[in-house]
This record gives sequence, structure tokens and C-alpha cells, in this order.
Amino acid sequence: MSDLPLRVLVLEDHPFQRSVAVNILRTLGCREVLEASDGAQALALLDRAGVVDVALCDLQMEGMDGLEFLQRVGESGQVKSVIISSSLSVDLRRAVHQMVTLLGLELLGDVGKPLHVQGLADLLKKAVDRPRVTCLPAATVKLASAAAVRQALAEQQLRAWYQPKFNLHTGEVCGVEVLCRWLHPLQGAIAPAMFMPVLEQCGLLDALLFSQMEQALTVQRSARANGFVLNMAFNLQTVQLANAELAASLKALLRRHGACGASLTFELTESGLLEAPATSLETLVRLRMMGCRLSIDDFGAGFSSLQRLCQLPFNEIKLDADFVRNLADEPRCRAAISSTLALGETLGMSVVIEGIETDAQRRELLALGCTQGQGYWYAKPMAGADLLVWLRQRSSADLG
Repeated sequence: MSDLPLRVLVLEDHPFQRSVAVNILRTLGCREVLEASDGAQALALLDRAGVVDVALCDLQMEGMDGLEFLQRVGESGQVKSVIISSSLSVDLRRAVHQMVTLLGLELLGDVGKPLHVQGLADLLKKAVDRPRVTCLPAATVKLASAAAVRQALAEQQLRAWYQPKFNLHTGEVCGVEVLCRWLHPLQGAIAPAMFMPVLEQCGLLDALLFSQMEQALTVQRSARANGFVLNMAFNLQTVQLANAELAASLKALLRRHGACGASLTFELTESGLLEAPATSLETLVRLRMMGCRLSIDDFGAGFSSLQRLCQLPFNEIKLDADFVRNLADEPRCRAAISSTLALGETLGMSVVIEGIETDAQRRELLALGCTQGQGYWYAKPMAGADLLVWLRQRSSADLG
């Protein structure tokens, strides 16, 4: 590797280790390498030299440490992406990874100590090859207007898209998760972060749910006519459970489409469920009585109460994608996945693994005993018509 078009800052208080890092980066062909022994010196250097593409950052040091430095550059935008180089324990480095992401910085990875040339080279290649993703803090997202969102809902610009769930052993499609995409006639696709909060503020979450269900049940009926049995999973917010008429409205919708409750799953995030009132619990019970499956989404992303989990009538756990993302590097993630699988088996709940992006992850999850998964390795979300074509093509390929 040579002639990397990167400006890299090395933040390291140990002179020898800093020298080694600088020499490696120059050998790898970085366009410019800057160095600093603590956070304050690094900030002063950035003020003079301008923005850098990558900061290779130690965490523990005298003076301003790496944590405060990351906080500062997260606010200033003087660093585009970060590589952590630290001898801290794995659990502490993992917490720093989360912190970097929350600060809106791109985390390229963690090389630990001592530095390994190939590992560092691979991360720098990611900085060059990977499309730049800017993670903006939530406060900087410009929300759509209430009027525009109401119009989008009325004109059916909010479309149901479908991401398949798979049996990890056979590759068979178990069902699909129904997601929302705003396809604006002039602006194109609009990110959910720009309109989902507005829908909630305007009390339109139920209207969105029923619109998505109308679309999805039509697709489900077409799939069934072609020999494909699909369970449709819909996201449900905890606040919607307070609507005492929700279950009755859903039952009427199913009757109109000639569908049964057993063909549906409702996914709820665990946040908000820990203190669900009696009305919400009644709605959950009624949904189960209709035959619907209930899934705890992003399990492990919040602070789960196992006692509450045992009290609520769920029969599926969807494990948060972060556990898979860090599976190769974090023994604790393997332990968390294994424990969740054991918990699911004990409670009679199926476990779905989210965020599978590579075959290596799929094989490791199979070795751990996982059976169901979802993620880009299998299929990206797609429109209803595309889903039906995709199912037919898979079926033809299997027959061939």
C-alpha cells in the first residue's frame, strides 16, 4: 500500500510508541502525519493545521486525555474518523467505541497495543474506500413539518418496505419485517429520523400502522397465491398500547383481508415496557389471544428487567445488532448471545439475531446455536413488488 491520500494525527504520550506509530503510517504512504503527546497539544495542532482524516488516539495520558480530546473534536468537527489505540481492557474500549459513535465521529476500528502494521493498514484502507457516513447528533436533524407528514400519509407516500428474516441453517425465508420509507415525489427518499418523531407528536402512529398493514397484507396475499407463506412483522411503539381499541381495530383489518393473527408479529422495543400500565398489558394479551406473535426488538440495547420479561406475554426476542457487529472482537458479545439463546429456550421464546452482514458472522452464529437471523448478508429492505419478484427468483433458482 502506498500514497494514501490521508492526513493522520497520532495522539500518544509515550515517545517511543508515538515514534513507532508515526513511522508505520509514513511507511504505509499516508500523505501527512501529525503527532501530539496529549489532547491539549493535539487541539492546538489542529487549530494551526486544520482538519485531519484520521486520529490514531490513545486514551490514557497525562494532561488532557484521549476521552476529553474526543469530546472536543466531536464538537468541533476537526477529526473525520477515529482509530483507538489503547491498552485498556476490552470492556472499557468497547464503551469508548459507543462514545465515539454518539459524538458523531466515524469509528474505523481498534488496533489495541502494540500496533500491528496489517491491522492498521486495513483500517486506513477503510478510511479511503468506505463512503463517508456522517452521524449527526439527533438535535441537528431537521424534522419535516407536520403538514408535510400529514400530506405524505394521505397521499400514500409513506410506503411499506420489507426485509426478509431467514433460517440460518437452510436459508429459508421465515418472514419479513415491515419498515417505513417516505418516497417524496420531488425530494426522493427521506430518512425516517426526519418524519417518525413528527408522526408520534401528531398522534399518527396508528394511522401509519394501519396504512402499512393494508399494503403488507396485500403483498402477503399475493405471496400466498404464489405458494410463499410469509409472517409479517410490524414495529409497534409502546405508546400505542394505551389505545384500548387497537386490538379490535387490528382484528377487523385482518378479517377484511382474510388473514389470521398467526401470520403477524408485532415488534416492540424494550424501552418503555418496564413500566407498562395495565391497559398496555391488556392490549398485549389481546394480541396474543388473536394468535399474533410478540417480539422484544433491540433486546439488550436498554437495561432489561428479567422479571418484567417473564411477566409480559412475549414469545420472541430480537437481539440488538451491536452484539453481532462486535462478535469477532468482543468475548462478552459471544457470552451475551449464548446467554440470550439459553434464556429464550428456557422461557419458550424464539431468538432472532439482527444485523448479520458477513458470512463469517453467520457461521459463528450457527456455531453458537442461532437458528433465525436478519441482515444485509441475506437481503436488504425492498419494495413489495420487488419482494415478490425476489421470492420467485429464489424459488426458481432452488428448483433449477
